Amino acid sequence: MPPIALPHDAKAGPTKAEVRAVTLSKLALGADDHFVEVGSCTGAVTIEAARRAGRVTALERKGERLETTEKNLAANADSVRADVELRNAEAPEGLPEDADALFLGGSRNFEAVLDRAAETGVDRVVMNVSRLEVAGRATEAFRERDLLEEVVQFQVSHGYELAGATSFDAENPVYMLVGGATDNDADGDDGKQVAADGGGSQR
Repeated sequence: MPPIALPHDAKAGPTKAEVRAVTLSKLALGADDHFVEVGSCTGAVTIEAARRAGRVTALERKGERLETTEKNLAANADSVRADVELRNAEAPEGLPEDADALFLGGSRNFEAVLDRAAETGVDRVVMNVSRLEVAGRATEAFRERDLLEEVVQFQVSHGYELAGATSFDAENPVYMLVGGATDNDADGDDGKQVAADGGGSQR
């Protein structure tokens, strides 16, 4: 798919393209899926999901950011195939009951959102975190609700020209919590179990 367009700024940068690619890979959206995003902001993930899923519900508590989501969604109308609903609401109150996949792009109220995901049996849940301390709390929250399947930490660097050669600028690391409320196998296919610190321990 061609890159999405994000002509409108929400004063809180969009999820980087490389991070979106990994996020969407983990969510594995299909044409019959109902995808829900908590904290749509610029709409970058909402738009990417709307090119894959059948239905999309995006929650954003700040009205001005929801307007940005709407404008950027309109700028990508030709590539969007999902039915998209934008809600000016704060999770968990505004969450639908029939989500197949859920993405949390921020840490506000995440414990309550995960409670709802566990209660309603959301099949795939991904949360991206940029702060180490929040990543630790989120890992425990996923584990306590029997949602955790894996924790991924990755960092992207972009090359730039320096004195006729190539150097790199590194983006901040991203901690990605991945799991789901149904058919959760804590051991995984490779016999690894998620350790208390979020790493993998061989059984």
